[in-house]
Amino acid sequence: MADVNIQYVPPKPRPYGGFGTPSPTRAERGKQPLTIFLLFFFFFSNRELLQKPRNECTEYEIAQLEQWEFSNGPLSILQTAVRTHSQVLISIRSNRKLLARVKAFDRHCNMILENVKEMWTETPITNGKKGRPVNKDRFISKM
Repeated sequence: MADVNIQYVPPKPRPYGGFGTPSPTRAERGKQPLTIFLLFFFFFSNRELLQKPRNECTEYEIAQLEQWEFSNGPLSILQTAVRTHSQVLISIRSNRKLLARVKAFDRHCNMILENVKEMWTETPITNGKKGRPVNKDRFISKM
């Protein structure tokens, strides 16, 4: 689990301003400050909840805390990828990488992936010498 590295590959941003480019919608303009406000509000209104041991929390408080961790912790990258259907680059222990779309995941980082492209590098050995590294890849529809 500690050797897995997950990176979020965001979709290309829409250009704003200039001639012939679309301007942001009201929802796009207001999205960022509201998110920051909600983060600020939750953190400072529930600061004692974050510092409280889990065995002393009620079920409601634990549910609130888990939802906050999913939306703001390390798993928020996967949650964003599931919502936006964007690709994620996953580095695996065997020095291979997976470029895929995440369909679902759980808190243990078990994932259901689709449109997976597995990539790795092999160095062939000929006559006792290492050859030039060769990039290889394969496509897996569902994993």
